[in-house]
Order: sequence, then structure tokens, then C-alpha cells
Amino acid sequence: MKIVILAAGIGSRLGNPLPKPLTILNTGKSIMQQQIDNLTTHFDSDDINIVVGFKKDLIMENFPDLTYIYNQNFDTTNTSKSLLKALKKYKTSSVLWLNGDVVFDAEILGMLKPLIEKNQSFVCVNNSAVGEEEVKYNLDSNNFIREISKKIKDGKGEAVGINFISSNDISTFIKRLEECADNDYFERGLELAIEKDKVKILPINISEHRCIEVDFREDLDKANNLFNKQ
Repeated sequence: MKIVILAAGIGSRLGNPLPKPLTILNTGKSIMQQQIDNLTTHFDSDDINIVVGFKKDLIMENFPDLTYIYNQNFDTTNTSKSLLKALKKYKTSSVLWLNGDVVFDAEILGMLKPLIEKNQSFVCVNNSAVGEEEVKYNLDSNNFIREISKKIKDGKGEAVGINFISSNDISTFIKRLEECADNDYFERGLELAIEKDKVKILPINISEHRCIEVDFREDLDKANNLFNKQ
């Protein structure tokens, strides 16, 4: 299995001059440092790949021992194309990928390892109330993901930005990401794979654990409050 962290974006909504994953939390760690610490609790650091773009040298200087994939079109493309670059490098592997702005408990990864070992594609979700900005999801009659996007009106909760594609499904997912528009999020590729190829994506509810995606200053405040609690 390979691990991919999507960290190419400008992150302008947070208002920082640095790449968003380098935002320092009240714990003293950057978002990315916390992610890597969590990942290396359960997985090998040699399997971690970071997709960079905006001010890439700053990320690479902070984490010099990891593997990097450069999205040179970071300013005109979205996460569908950043993820596509990584997946095309590992065409037959399973891949666990994270958005580079997710602050989360390491215990979530321990919870996911059995599904990874079973090679079952999944999306981590919660059952929180959601607004316009969150990526929402709903389910089909068999409780697999049916739709996943910001546009859903009747979402059951939020897709939190931690996902896994099995080695059985990766070639199909790559094909659908190639069909995505430059400004699409990677969730559009998942929707196309579900709709056109009947790929089964399992929702994994991690609501009992701390996990928040940092888009705005208010999200950063929430993350700091949440992770200050012991």
C-alpha cells in the first residue's frame, strides 16, 4: 500500500502566506507534522508520498526524507488532478490518501487497518451537521456510498478527507479521474466510478474520534480547541 498526502493547493481561504499543511497548531506541530506522526505510528514512512505545488520548497525543506510528486499546474487544477498524478505512479497498488489539511486522531488509522488489509475501498465520514462548504455524502440501499460532493442537499454527514482505494479499483478510479475537469475535486472521480463502474465504496464512520478539516480560520480555532482536550 502507498500513502498520499495532497498538499499542492494555495489554501487562500485560511489567509496564511505558507502552504496550509505547514500551519502550526497549538500543540506546537504543523498540520502535516501531526499527520506524518500519526501515519508513522501505523505505517512505514517510506510509503508516504506528498503531492506538492504551491511553495513546494517550504514543505520539502520541512520534511526532507519523504517522497514528493509535483503538480506543476497547482494554480489551475484541483485535487482530482493532484491525486491523479500520484495514482498514475502506483497503478497497481492500493492507496490511502489524505487531504493535507486534516487534523485527526491517530486511533483512526488503527481502526482502518483491517479494512486496508481486506483491500476494501472506503471513505471516512462522520454524521455531523453539514453546511455548503463541506463535502457531503449519501448512501445506496446497501449502505455503500451513492453520492459524494459539496452539492448534495440531503447529506448524512461529512466526508472528512481520509480515503482508501483498493488495488482492485485503482485502475478504474484513475480512468475516472482522467475524465474529471481541472477544477473538480477527487470526489467527482469517485462518483463517476460508482455510477459508471459500480465500484463499491464503503463509508467508515469515525464520528467517535476527533477529526476536522481546516479550510477557514474558524476551523483552525476549532481544531486547536478540539486537540487541546486530553
